[in-house]
Amino acid sequence: MDKPDANPERVKRQLSELGLVAEEWGGDTLYVEVSAVTKLGIDKLLESLALQAEVLELRANPSKAATGVVVEAELDRGRGPVATILIQDGTLNRGDIILAGGAYGKVRAMHDALGNQLESAGPSTPVVVIGLADVPSAGDPVHVLNDMKTAQEIADTRKTKVRRSLTPGTGARATTLEDLAKAMAENEQAELKLIIKADVQGSVEAVSDALTRLTTQKVKVSVVHAAAGAITEGDVNLAVAAGAIIIGFNVRPAGKAASLAQQEEVQIRHYTIIYNVVDEVKAAMEGLLAPTQVEKNIGKAEIRQVFKTSKSGAVAGCMVIDGIIKRSAGARLMREGASIWQGKLASLKRFKDDVRDVKEGFDCGIALEGYADFKEGDIIEVYEVEEVKQTL
Repeated sequence: MDKPDANPERVKRQLSELGLVAEEWGGDTLYVEVSAVTKLGIDKLLESLALQAEVLELRANPSKAATGVVVEAELDRGRGPVATILIQDGTLNRGDIILAGGAYGKVRAMHDALGNQLESAGPSTPVVVIGLADVPSAGDPVHVLNDMKTAQEIADTRKTKVRRSLTPGTGARATTLEDLAKAMAENEQAELKLIIKADVQGSVEAVSDALTRLTTQKVKVSVVHAAAGAITEGDVNLAVAAGAIIIGFNVRPAGKAASLAQQEEVQIRHYTIIYNVVDEVKAAMEGLLAPTQVEKNIGKAEIRQVFKTSKSGAVAGCMVIDGIIKRSAGARLMREGASIWQGKLASLKRFKDDVRDVKEGFDCGIALEGYADFKEGDIIEVYEVEEVKQTL
């Protein structure tokens, strides 16, 4: 509502087309007009949230072990894996052992949105947690477990399932754009497989979504793995197994990942601007498409007289009636509207001289490669083949 041209009715109408019908229009979607500048509607928003929680009977038990969901995660250079977690039920305490997707660890420190340290956090509280061994993904469920060994076993099992789902049968090797170009020549649709690593989970989702949207009927973009954190040796091994290219957004290879990638011929591409990622991947996808060949008619000549020769068999005495006849162009002999021969010109002459081209309105002598059965009134069409770069 802070925009000068704010029109809430128009917004409601547009959202209703997507199935979000306002309550006052007979739907079940609650709308509140809010301004962060004038504080318009803040009280009404809080009242509406409280009312919805009561109607939906949303309840939480602060006395039980915490459960929640990962909202954001990143690999901080000084603090290691950091996850922002929203507690949905129970209470999370400092020192608890938590499992978040394929990551686990002990809560070493916990902060609120203002950076204040917390010892515990109850339902509906967002907290920043430090202590996980890996960076979880946004949307991963979070649970408190009793011991570290169980958490590690569950996390390892989840990671193994993901790796197995991405690993092809046998003979796997890293894929390059050259390999994909070859695959494009053999199949109707090429597939570009990517592993995306970024500094924060939000960037991971943004880059993944932007690249996945590039999929067309000609080239398919598949994100086989996406996570926050530096590019590791595990990512390189996964790229080899899945035949993928690694996209690094604001991150660099860690440890021996760079040397392993060079050894395994895995391509790692680094970016800091999301538009550059999209533009370069799109350009790479277009590079996979073989250019299409398009015929362009450049001239026509009508056969007015046929001359028999001992050398070539027959020469057609022609008048150029349209465009230009080029010696290097392809040719097609038309008789009563049907094509009866196609190939190359054997010779093109003006009087007795060989020439490269003859323009409209001039006569010439034409001999065709491997064909001499000319008839007066036949039309010789000449054309050039142009290679047109395909686009997505």
